[in-house]
This record gives sequence, structure tokens and C-alpha cells, in this order.
Amino acid sequence: MKIKKITKKLLVLGILLYVSITFINQQKSLNKHNREQIALKEKIEKQEEYHKSLLAIKENISSPEYIEQLAREKLDMYLPNERVYIDVNK
Repeated sequence: MKIKKITKKLLVLGILLYVSITFINQQKSLNKHNREQIALKEKIEKQEEYHKSLLAIKENISSPEYIEQLAREKLDMYLPNERVYIDVNK
């Protein structure tokens, strides 16, 4: 009789220990996945902003203003008889 009570108590304790360890491990895994989900959402938002900026450039790419700006910035080209001031402090 006494052995059966001890065996039952040990069995219940073992089951409770197993359930507790399983719950803790699942909670850790869930937290990890939540952090990954947040990081991926942030990455998606950044990519959507980048996509919007590319769409804006695409719309303006054939405009004369954009072409002139690009020629000034990338190719150092200027209009004839235009005065160009260079900042020597840079």
C-alpha cells in the first residue's frame, strides 16, 4: 500500500515536471518567433518605403527637371553662361 502511494506521487510529480518543462520550452520558442515576426515586419516596412521612392523616381525619370538635376549632380554639367560657385570649405 505504501509503495503504491509513493509510486502514484512520483508519477504525478513526474507528469507535472514534464508538463512544466514542455510549457517553458514552448514559451521560449513562441517568444523567439514573435521577435522574428517583429523584425520581419520592420524589414517589410523599410522595403515598402524603398519601393515607394523608386516609384516616385520612375514617374519623374523622363521629366526635364530630373534630367537636369541628374546632369548637375552626377556629371557636373551646367547650363551655358551659368555661374557655378564652389565651396572650398567642404
